[in-house]
Amino acid sequence: MLGVRLIDWMVIIAYLVGITFIGLWAVKKVRSAASFFIGDRKFGKVMMAFFMFGSGTHSDQAVSVAAKTYQVGASGIWYQWLWLFVTPFFWLIAPFFRRMRAVTTGDYFEVRYGRSVSGLYAAMGILPLLVAIGVMLKGSGVMVEAVSGGAISSNLAIIAMTVMFVIYGVAGGLSAAIATNLVQGLLTIVLSFLILPFALVEVGGMSGLRQSIAQLSIDNPDMPDMLSLVSPGEIGLFFIIVIAFNALVGWVTMPETMANCAAGKTEMEGRIGVTVGIFGKRICTIAWMLTGLCAVVMYTQLADADLAYGKMARDLLPGIAPGLIGLFIACMLASVMSTCDSLMVVASALFTENIYRKFLVPSKADKHYTLIGRIVSALVVILGIFVAFNLESVVQGLEFYWMVSALMGIAFWIGLYWRRATVAGAWAATLTSLGAFIFTSTKPLGVVPWDFNAHFADKLPAFMLWQDKLYLPWQMIIYLSAGFVVLVVVSLFTRRVPAENLDRFYACLRTPIGPDEPEAEPFTLPAGVEPTERKTLIDHPDFEIPRPSMVGIIGFLAAWVGVGLLIGAVYWIIG
Repeated sequence: MLGVRLIDWMVIIAYLVGITFIGLWAVKKVRSAASFFIGDRKFGKVMMAFFMFGSGTHSDQAVSVAAKTYQVGASGIWYQWLWLFVTPFFWLIAPFFRRMRAVTTGDYFEVRYGRSVSGLYAAMGILPLLVAIGVMLKGSGVMVEAVSGGAISSNLAIIAMTVMFVIYGVAGGLSAAIATNLVQGLLTIVLSFLILPFALVEVGGMSGLRQSIAQLSIDNPDMPDMLSLVSPGEIGLFFIIVIAFNALVGWVTMPETMANCAAGKTEMEGRIGVTVGIFGKRICTIAWMLTGLCAVVMYTQLADADLAYGKMARDLLPGIAPGLIGLFIACMLASVMSTCDSLMVVASALFTENIYRKFLVPSKADKHYTLIGRIVSALVVILGIFVAFNLESVVQGLEFYWMVSALMGIAFWIGLYWRRATVAGAWAATLTSLGAFIFTSTKPLGVVPWDFNAHFADKLPAFMLWQDKLYLPWQMIIYLSAGFVVLVVVSLFTRRVPAENLDRFYACLRTPIGPDEPEAEPFTLPAGVEPTERKTLIDHPDFEIPRPSMVGIIGFLAAWVGVGLLIGAVYWIIG
């Protein structure tokens, strides 16, 4: 049956029926547009951790890490570990999102800079969400095609997966996404580790893996060091540092970050949920990398590296026990559905709340905006499918997602700490960095008919090139530097944001969420709540860099210990 046994289909159907039931059960929680987009902010630490893990971990990441590892070795882990060195900062920044009392990150830009910048962010924010959905569907479709031995095409798999998560996502909104993510997060963990034990047995354990790779290196002198986390090849220390900085700049303006940090009861739920959920993903990434190393030994001539993960499942699991292929596909579906449903709702919220309600059709009944949100959710996924069909590879889509997400992060970070940042500065910085990104790209997603490398690569110094093309970290340095410099310069020569707007903005950000605090307008303190006293690291009226609390410092340092333990564990495993 399409390359999959009957018992495997039974496992898949059981999962789909169960998860759809859970998602539709959450429909009763949707009582307003706000509850559809952000939930009721009643979720505890465990649910928030699984929500962060489930929405941030998906099968295309396993595909991309295994594929990159197959190509360059253990350093391919950085295609998801790029966030590793910024994880401790999530502990510090997460409370700010909850204190915004906002539904979308667009609300942040509206209060800080004005409605025009909020509209710009909504338009810019929807683009990476479409790419993210496309990347996930593409990666999962490739995996289904590999597992079924080509009997199920990736395009058919993409459409089938889409129908499943759209049914409950459109009905239940973010509440459905969070409710289903508990189950889907557990299945994602199973997906990450299901193949690895059998793959290690196939290659003779870690000692056999190391010996086989050593022999391959002797037979192929041009092969990169497959057992090095930092190699002199493409993914060296410079690559890791720049990618990590770009990730930190972009994480705050990824539209899903608001939901990940602000759907909990208080800011501590957001802090613990984001940090614990992300560390769970880091551990799964180790399994994906090791699986990719096993593929290096098992398949010395694999035409398409994206097929490595799925091909290993097809070759190894049927001989272990009946139904394991079905479990693998169910876990894979869970991993992609748990993220796509969240991104679908977040993209819908951006359009409905920050474009449709503010610019197109204001002052309608709340039910009207809930309906529009559901319609837009479905349209977002359709556009995501279009992106998926036009992606050359999962890795290409992932790199595009990294870069586009960071473009408005410049205005976010400077506006968070510097009162002098202006509306004109935010516009100028975003458009400049976008222009620099497009100019230094080669037909991004096949949309812009421009090839920077064809015109300028031969004129650049050798240290800025990789395989005769502009090296990815240098492209990031160019558009980030341009954006930061332009924002500061333009802000110094343009009109300030009104002081009363800034006072409201910063007062809200420094005032913690109270127990059972009622829902209010974005950046609005509830009646009777006094703003917390201003305490900054720099005693200057234009700087708003707050002094970290003891809880913030302890959590920040503990997260760095976790980072060190993870890196040490990987060195121990592969060494």
